[in-house]
Amino acid sequence: MIRFILKAISLVALVVAVMAGTIDAIQSVSASEPVLTPLAVAWSTASPDTIALVADGIMRNLHPYAWDPAAMWVLSQPAFVVLLAVSLFFWVIAYRRPPVAGRFTA
Repeated sequence: MIRFILKAISLVALVVAVMAGTIDAIQSVSASEPVLTPLAVAWSTASPDTIALVADGIMRNLHPYAWDPAAMWVLSQPAFVVLLAVSLFFWVIAYRRPPVAGRFTA
């Protein structure tokens, strides 16, 4: 069950990453130069209240230094790259190796 949830999270992150990459590609073609939307801009456009909620939670529960250098660096990266990394992370966690001997062995 947990593997299914992790794979579902990976799929949702992949779909959103493809959408963000498509939007960036369309904007790049129309501007005739590369346009990469940072995660902070995309997140604040989609849901401005949750970014403040996450920042407050990180500063209160972890440490303020976890927000300033670490989270701010992640938020300044292109949205599709971060979401692809999140998708890959959850897929790797949910991955199960196939049996070495094969499918039909006892």
